[in-house]
Amino acid sequence: MPSIDISRYPRKKKQPDHNEQSLDVFAFLNKEINFGSKQLPDKKKESFYVELSTLLLSGIDLRTSLELILVDQEQLKDKTLFEGIRQRILSGLALSEALKETDRFSDYEFYSIKIGEETGRLGDVLTDLAKYYKSKIQQRRKIVSAITYPAIVLFSSMGAVFFMIKFVVPMFADVFLRFGGKLPWITAAIISFSGWFDRYFIWMLFVVAGLGIWYFLKRNTEWFRKTTSGILLKIPVAGDIIRKIYLARFANTMRLLVSTDTPLLRSIALVRQMINYYPIESSLLKVEQDILQGESLNKSLSAFSFYPPKMIQLIKVGEEVNRMDYFFEKIAAQYTEEVEYRTNTISSLLEPLIIIFLGLVVGLILIAMYLPMFQMSNSF
Repeated sequence: MPSIDISRYPRKKKQPDHNEQSLDVFAFLNKEINFGSKQLPDKKKESFYVELSTLLLSGIDLRTSLELILVDQEQLKDKTLFEGIRQRILSGLALSEALKETDRFSDYEFYSIKIGEETGRLGDVLTDLAKYYKSKIQQRRKIVSAITYPAIVLFSSMGAVFFMIKFVVPMFADVFLRFGGKLPWITAAIISFSGWFDRYFIWMLFVVAGLGIWYFLKRNTEWFRKTTSGILLKIPVAGDIIRKIYLARFANTMRLLVSTDTPLLRSIALVRQMINYYPIESSLLKVEQDILQGESLNKSLSAFSFYPPKMIQLIKVGEEVNRMDYFFEKIAAQYTEEVEYRTNTISSLLEPLIIIFLGLVVGLILIAMYLPMFQMSNSF
């Protein structure tokens, strides 16, 4: 939504959300992050919301706007999707209901758009949704960009070492076997490792495949998600980055929902079901219960170590002055910048370290293979 100087508006009195008791509507939530194949891709959502918000804010009615958007669709499946949305609206459904029936949009978007329709701010809500997905895409791209080159170098290094251990070292071993004699300890160690690797290589592939299948079967179980998320968060540097990525996503999602006057309890429920990450899901489930009993959001979150004290204090101030959307925006921006800085720094450090590691390993193998030849040449 376009930036608004909220200092111009008087504070609203806090009122208890007595109508927030029923949460049955969230039972069939489509979790967008893990099930993106069913959902419309983020890039297409961003484009759709940008075009639709621009047309609506320029005064064009919803039906005409959808017709204009439909003309721009090149892929048949996209044309079918948006034609279906248009037909549903022509039959009398609201935009939010039409999008929900396609099963290609999340409950998060459904409730945001529904509130926009009820408050007469549909164009602004669509603009904010477009900014949300744009920010999400940019963050993902920056992280992927930062780790792509080190990952390529790392896999190339592993491929080179694998080739030497699997094929080059055995050829030298055959030569040394013909000549006989005692080999230097480093050469004997590498040849022994190469033989062990060659014998158990197939078994290692079976183990890796078995672990992959086991992960696929267990990845959605509660104990597995709890255990793996706890382990990842304890990894130095990487754990802190993962934590801030999800904190930024939590704050950004809360900002959008709060800015559209979504009741706090409903916002918490939507965020809990949208962000498929165990520490956030489990903590927000308890936060929902606390809020129903009259607790403040900041006090409920402070019971969980996943949320930093500084973030809790900012949320507390936001609750006191009734400007939570502003403070959530600042929190999201801060953590996003920190994640980008850390990933770029790590990427810059990893590139030379991986290259040096590759040089040392390959150099060690080559020295170990040629050292016996030097000894044999000196003996003549």
